[in-house]
Amino acid sequence: MISNFKFLGLAFFLLTATAQAVQANALPKHIQANYTVSKNGSVFAKVREQYAVTGNTYRVESITKGVGIYALLGTRKLTSTGKVTPQGLQPARFELHQGRGDKKTLISDFDWPKNTLHMQIKGVNQDAVLSAGTQDLANYAYQFMFLPRPIKDSLTVTLTTGKKLNVYQYKINEESLNIAGKTYKTVHLVPSDQPKDQIETKELWLAVEQNYLMVKFLMVDEGGAKLEQTLTELHVD
Repeated sequence: MISNFKFLGLAFFLLTATAQAVQANALPKHIQANYTVSKNGSVFAKVREQYAVTGNTYRVESITKGVGIYALLGTRKLTSTGKVTPQGLQPARFELHQGRGDKKTLISDFDWPKNTLHMQIKGVNQDAVLSAGTQDLANYAYQFMFLPRPIKDSLTVTLTTGKKLNVYQYKINEESLNIAGKTYKTVHLVPSDQPKDQIETKELWLAVEQNYLMVKFLMVDEGGAKLEQTLTELHVD
């Protein structure tokens, strides 16, 4: 009887792993997404993102350029590189560059064998404990493509901002969202319980029929400013 249970457990594991691998192989290999960003209701910047998979590796590049007077702030570039696994994206390195200088540069190296995140914050080294499934600011929106379908009633997202690790707790709502004359069936990730010392919140809308890609994002920062990022163009291969 025990051996039968072991066999059933192994069979279930293999079936689950196979289903995850099939899902991963069916997902897009190239994505280009453009967004408009508003700050407290006024257009603030434009974002151009590219996601590319080559073999079992991925690269995400996100470039933000200010509009009007905000162009003086310079270009903000995020990159994330790593592996594609049946469970999703496993980042190896994250970089954030702001403007022409290195004063605001953030670099994170993910040491998965030692479960350690090595962060370089403006030239200063800092380590943190790395938990399974941790993502970064550049790649985390693309990790939703790999989640089991449908997405559960609640969800936990752990990611590094380049300065620290944050944990976001979400409740899931289903909503129809109209963007630039096009209606999307979405799942709305609504912030729920989170650490009291973590004031910043992130709210996302994921398009169900577009592999749960992000079509809208709302962040309230520690100063209370609202940044809203809305999809304007999407190309998927």
